[in-house]
Amino acid sequence: MGYDKQMLKTNWRGYRIAAWVGQFFLTLAVIAAAIQGNWQNAIALAFFLIASLIFVVNDDKLPTLFDCLFVMAALLNAGGWVWGLFYQPGPYDEIVHAFTTFAFTLALSFLAYNSMLTVFRNHKLLYLLTITSFGIAIGALWEVAEWTAGRILAIEVIESLDDTITDLIMDSLGAALAAVLSLWALQEQTNSKRADRDQ
Repeated sequence: MGYDKQMLKTNWRGYRIAAWVGQFFLTLAVIAAAIQGNWQNAIALAFFLIASLIFVVNDDKLPTLFDCLFVMAALLNAGGWVWGLFYQPGPYDEIVHAFTTFAFTLALSFLAYNSMLTVFRNHKLLYLLTITSFGIAIGALWEVAEWTAGRILAIEVIESLDDTITDLIMDSLGAALAAVLSLWALQEQTNSKRADRDQ
């Protein structure tokens, strides 16, 4: 029973272990992309590996759940690039867009707004709107990066305007979900500090 309760907390130790396991598989994905000779994918995955490693190593900055979700997003992108899942029929690309924006928004917004979290706890709607907007901005910047990569590298990254709009919709959904989970983590953190003071 106590084990189940721990899993429901955003700072459960199991999330940290899962993040390190994910780092191992992400490293394998970078190696696989390099062996395939696909250096663009290898470099992109290396970026995800380094970014997620920074989050995992700085374990006091973020809830462990956020680290784990960030690594999972990196692994989903690895599947898309190394095994070509982005180009297969089905909603893989859309799911990855939503989940990646979700994970990025959780991690980066918690770091960006950390000094203001005590102010936000009394303004929940403002907090939700701020985090959602932050995530939508990340999604928009990602689309700009994809467009830029297509121009510079002369590869087809963006298929059409419909593809871009669909990606932005999924990014927005991911950002909204991140805002809700972030609010839950903020309330958990606040309640924990309050309980510590009362003891």
